[in-house]
Amino acid sequence: MDGLGIKRVAKRQGNLVGQPPDLAAAAANGVVEISALGTTALLLSAPGELCLPTQQRIWALAEEAATWAECSEAVPGMNNLMLCFRQPPADNLAWQDLASRLQLAWHDLTPLQRDGRIVELAVSYGGTGGPHLADVVEHTGLSVDQVVQLHTAPLYQVYALGSHPGYCYLGGMDPRIATPRRASPIINLPGGSVSIGGVQTGVSASAGPSGWNTIGHTEMMFFDPRQEPPAVMKPGDLIRFRIKDIHA
Repeated sequence: MDGLGIKRVAKRQGNLVGQPPDLAAAAANGVVEISALGTTALLLSAPGELCLPTQQRIWALAEEAATWAECSEAVPGMNNLMLCFRQPPADNLAWQDLASRLQLAWHDLTPLQRDGRIVELAVSYGGTGGPHLADVVEHTGLSVDQVVQLHTAPLYQVYALGSHPGYCYLGGMDPRIATPRRASPIINLPGGSVSIGGVQTGVSASAGPSGWNTIGHTEMMFFDPRQEPPAVMKPGDLIRFRIKDIHA
């Protein structure tokens, strides 16, 4: 355990969220959707539901595609993968060839199971740092204590980084506390805000706008441009929330 509350996991099972095997099969056997992002990148959207087996395939494809001569960067997202080009495909035939290679690679690859770090985060739930906890309670019909207990029960895996530098999209939240995104976003949410948006939860790495429901706050710094790498977490790492206090 280091000063950030990080410890190394020697070995773990690849599926921490108890996803049934049919989701893994759906991800492996489905047809990926490929769309152009201008002339300098493309987006591969994975088939099936958002789940760990799909993300493990995306991680594996990102590592493989990053070695391709025409690819300058492969960026895993939530249920998708963005590929940036050194030189864009010259014509429609080249685009079709690349799309075929991606489809074949998706079916042939072995899902990537990563040995991640566990980061434990002390969270103050409710109060000024969690102004929308009451909204989650109202939507779910659960009590404050039940929402907090369900939120802290899982060991969450980092599926992807995005939204803003250092932000972690987490998989594994209990569906009983899923809450729709807010109709009107918050303009300036503080860094360290712990929020729920739909079936996902995450922690803001820096201040900025958000449409998610903020239920708590932690003091962890997820991004420091003076460090290398600047992002503390990476896909495959794990987060466990623990209760610091609850302000109903």
